This record gives sequence, C-alpha cells and structure tokens, in this order.
Amino acid sequence: MRILVCMSVVPDTTSKITFKDNNTKFNTDGVQFIINPYDELALTKALEIAEKNNGTVTVINVGLADTEPNIRKALAIGANDAIRVNADPKDALFVATQIAKVAKENNYDIILTGRESIDYNGGLVCGLLGELLTIPSINVVTKFDFENGKVLAARDIDGGREELECSVPCIASAQKELCEPRIPNMRGIMAARTKPLVVVEPTNENDFADYISFELPEAKQGVKMIDAANAEELIDLLRNEKKLI
Repeated sequence: MRILVCMSVVPDTTSKITFKDNNTKFNTDGVQFIINPYDELALTKALEIAEKNNGTVTVINVGLADTEPNIRKALAIGANDAIRVNADPKDALFVATQIAKVAKENNYDIILTGRESIDYNGGLVCGLLGELLTIPSINVVTKFDFENGKVLAARDIDGGREELECSVPCIASAQKELCEPRIPNMRGIMAARTKPLVVVEPTNENDFADYISFELPEAKQGVKMIDAANAEELIDLLRNEKKLI
C-alpha cells in the first residue's frame, strides 16, 4: 500500500503578522513556520494505516526551499520519503494541480490532506484533488481506517455523524478527532537526515489567482456594559449603533 500525505507549511499562530510592499505581500521576517496542524493529523493516520498494512508513506509539499526543515520533521515523525514541488503555493487550485500531477505518476492507494491550512483556511485541496484525479474524496473525516480492502470513514454532518465505505484509490481530509499527532523521537530525527527528499519542478500551469492586497482585522473595541434591568438601552444600541436588529 502506498499513501501520499499533502503537507503545507504555515506561520505559527504565535507569530506577529505584518505585510510589506504596500500590503501586497506577506512579511516573513521573524515569522516561525510549522507543519500545518491538520496535516500532522493526516500524517499520523497515514503512518498508522501503513504500519498495519505493510505500506509506505510519502509526504508532498508545494513550496520553496525554505520549507525543507519542516519536510525533514515530517520524515522524522515517520514518513518514508518526501517530494517537494519547487513552487510558491499561491492558491489552492495551483497546489492541487501540482500534487495531482505527482499522484498520477505514482499511483497512490490513499491520499490524505488536512481539512484546511490554518493560514488561509480555504479547505479546498481535498475536493480539488478528487476532481483532478477522478477518485472519491471524503472531506473532514473524524475516523479513517483501511480494512479488508476498503476504507471505512466517518465525518460529522448537520444533526449527526455519517459513516462511509469507500474503495481505493481515494482521498480524505483530516479533522481534529481523527488521531493524536506523533512527536519525532531522536531515532526518527537521525534517520530523517538520510531519507530521500526529491525536488521536482512544477508544471507550466499559471497561477489561477492573485492577491491585490492584505489587511489586518480591525482592533477589538472595548466592551460596553449594560445593566440587566435596562433592556431598552441594549435594544437601542443593537438597532441604532450596531445595526444588528
């Protein structure tokens, strides 16, 4: 069994976010980058399935050379090898197109992604990959196992939980409840230094989107306290000042 895990590299949530070049580019100065947390869940689940089914796990990242330290961390966690598509991941369709090309050339049984990246929160790559590869895609799974040649998955839906059975090849995106992420140990860190990390050039696809400008959210305003007995003042504020009713 061959499993492909799609991995993005994102700013740590503790980093201070700023922009440059007249607010048209993200300023990476002083920003610490990490493996996208949802992708770590996907990687852990892939390793669990591979260990039970004598499989291998490949990590793929669409990114420039500065993502390689985090790719090595994924190898230290347990992935067998890694692929880096040497391109700036500007939009989800571009990323999915690059990953789909690699996936078509290598015939993976299972492809796992995170439900979304914590920087742009798009949640698009899983579905786009399913379409580009013409294989089933299951979005935001809280359970994902491989038994008797079939994938058994579950995901939360409005009013309950949906259980699914699917043949391979297929793709799914990982949600928080799926598993507990693994932490690399010293043996894994040492082994990661010699594991294969192949760099491939991107396809000639152009970027499908461009960013005109970025802006930070407005600063939080102070809290206005209203006496519990003064419902009229609360209604007046909601209606005339905040325009909520």
